[in-house]
Amino acid sequence: MNPYDYIDAHRQNFLEELKALLRIPSISTLSEHAGDVRRAAEWLQAHFEQIGMTRVQLYEKEGCHPIVYAEWLGAGDAPTILVYGHYDVQPADDPDNMWRTDPFEPVERDGNLYARGATDDKGQAFTQIKAVQSLLAAGALPVNIKFVIEGEEESGSKFVHGFVEDNAEMLKADAVVVSDSSILALDQPSIVYGLRGMVSLEIEVWGPAHDLHSGMYGGIVHNPAQALAGILAALHDGTGRVAVPGFYDRVAELDAAERAELAKTPFTLERLENETGITNPWGEPGYTLQERLGIRPTLEINGLVSGWTGEGGKTVLPAKALVKISCRLVLDQDPHEIEDLIRAYVENIAPDTVTVEVRGIHHANPVVINRDSPYMQAAIRAYEFGYGVSPVFMREGGSIPVVETFQRVLGIPVVLLGFGLPDDNLHAPNEKFALECFHRGMRTAIKFYEEAGKL
Repeated sequence: MNPYDYIDAHRQNFLEELKALLRIPSISTLSEHAGDVRRAAEWLQAHFEQIGMTRVQLYEKEGCHPIVYAEWLGAGDAPTILVYGHYDVQPADDPDNMWRTDPFEPVERDGNLYARGATDDKGQAFTQIKAVQSLLAAGALPVNIKFVIEGEEESGSKFVHGFVEDNAEMLKADAVVVSDSSILALDQPSIVYGLRGMVSLEIEVWGPAHDLHSGMYGGIVHNPAQALAGILAALHDGTGRVAVPGFYDRVAELDAAERAELAKTPFTLERLENETGITNPWGEPGYTLQERLGIRPTLEINGLVSGWTGEGGKTVLPAKALVKISCRLVLDQDPHEIEDLIRAYVENIAPDTVTVEVRGIHHANPVVINRDSPYMQAAIRAYEFGYGVSPVFMREGGSIPVVETFQRVLGIPVVLLGFGLPDDNLHAPNEKFALECFHRGMRTAIKFYEEAGKL
């Protein structure tokens, strides 16, 4: 039986196995789920052993979630492919009751599999695992394979960067494959070749020693929530440009050729409305929606809290206010430098009637991937086989921090072999993975390994 027939014969079994993994609430950012995160790592460890990987190990570090490492080096002098993924997921909080079903009880509906982590990234990583299993079962795996599946991508990847640096010899390979991105559509695959970097911060403003009666002290004590609102309003100008001095100093303008390449994959107003419900776009003038997403940096408010937020009213003047913000950064921007620029600006504009602190949380460097590497060409042929259409290239607005680490430390080409769809609701309620993407993804991954083996 060839590997493609093996997929077809085990299609339902593969789906049930994915559901079992999705049932584990491996939310890495919440400490109460640390046991679940470990349970997911151990599930993958056992699964790798079951499918025939010859070395499987959990790597651990105090205060961090485990990294699952697996390898099969039975292809001799053939190329070695390092596959990266993550088994941790975002929280599934749902204050507005928008999840139609339990986020950790996978449900098939309308050709999709709904669950937290369905596409980000358990479903996509599992697609790679099942492709390798099918090749092993058929006795036809033409490359050596190494897997690194981490458990902290959604909470800052504290462990994996040092792990890659400390184990560069063990991870030595000819190329890295990452399935943690999306294609444009089932009838138009695409390859992401640029990822924005990121810095996330929190700004905390303190005023009085404790909450005060707003009638007794309002008007003579500067309200920290009001002070913070003023600071936040000053982070952008009226057009949507970030107002922090120096923020754009390292941002290079793309040449006409690359802007023309990006124009081949436009982000349309129809798509914006379908995915968000928004009919009027917002943002930096002078750039298309696709350019604002891929080649321009941003500053966003992620969470804001102060005072009484429960039911009914409570007329307090809050003692403090807190906001979490993040910036998506483009090539040549340094996340630590951007943090310093924001801190200096906030401290400069903050009124002297309150105390302000800016704290960095996560940092990730932006990255652009070589589109001309032999392994990228193998990916093009793989998509043509799996989807029947040649893929287009595009830049992605999100971040996968470890990609830059792989490029810098291992010095090998990276291929983002994504199988998600733009409307998969990543980080949102009703996250899904199209069953057709799961099936085509396995076929595409197998073809990629076959093409890579010829190199």
